[in-house]
Amino acid sequence: MFPKIDGIHHVTAIAGEPQKNIDFYVALLGLRMVKRTVNFDDPGTYHLYYGNGKGSPGTIMTFFPWPGASLRGRAGAGQVTVTMFSIPVSSLGYWIERFEQNQIEFNGPFARFDEEVLRLKDPDGLVLELIATETDKRPGWENGDIPAEHSIRGFFGAALTVNHYERTGGLLTETFAARSVAEKGNRFRYAVGTGGAGTYVDVLCEPNTPRGEMGVGAVHHLAWRIKNDELQDALRDELIAREFHATLMKDRKYFHSIYFREPGGVLFEIATDPPGFAVDEPSATMGQKLMLPPWLEDNRTEIEAVLPKIIIPGVPS
Repeated sequence: MFPKIDGIHHVTAIAGEPQKNIDFYVALLGLRMVKRTVNFDDPGTYHLYYGNGKGSPGTIMTFFPWPGASLRGRAGAGQVTVTMFSIPVSSLGYWIERFEQNQIEFNGPFARFDEEVLRLKDPDGLVLELIATETDKRPGWENGDIPAEHSIRGFFGAALTVNHYERTGGLLTETFAARSVAEKGNRFRYAVGTGGAGTYVDVLCEPNTPRGEMGVGAVHHLAWRIKNDELQDALRDELIAREFHATLMKDRKYFHSIYFREPGGVLFEIATDPPGFAVDEPSATMGQKLMLPPWLEDNRTEIEAVLPKIIIPGVPS
């Protein structure tokens, strides 16, 4: 049996102004700022992590903000084109009212398979959906601005747009041990691991859609969960045997990662659950200060000097 993927670990996208990004995901959507660090490959750029109260894998939305960047992304084939969050069915009315009060444009609710969907865009045009489902038993965040009973639980899934879905579906079923669980029109839904919220990927087959372009407002990669380094190594061996160009393991401090492009062109990451986001600061105060990996700590003064000043709602400045 091939190593199994347990679900989505995180989604990483490109943002514009960091403060607008923070205000949307923390103040409006009520996610916790789990980690404030930098892009390890470009330490003059923030890497911001949002998630649930514990910073659990399967809840983490991350951004590289490029303030002032003129390079705009374009959604298209070879990309994650929709990031889907999970909310309780009983919370649909709460979110509709919240968006209306904050003058946030949205579509829905509309039905898809067995769920109700609200669709909106973040300040940079990234397409998001809130999926109302009865099956997500993960707890809400008790200490956020949004009541725990209405708070976002984490990811429901993600939608990939590809020109041809067959080879992408083959990777998911043959190497990730995913199962085909629903299909309608050009939408093919797969579930990994035990199934349920946080394990779904919808493959959208759009043969005539042009390739997407990376930039502000686009998803950079989709990261999948795997339990440990040993399973990750085994999966890397399997990917290479299937002629995918998987990278060597990269130490991201909070998880260990390998990367490769699936047949439709989407960049996939395989990220371990451990060591987790509390490895370098107490869980109670995660996200309140800039954290750097040991190899960048000697350059803290220079790094802090070039990073834009930001304010985290609810965190003393």
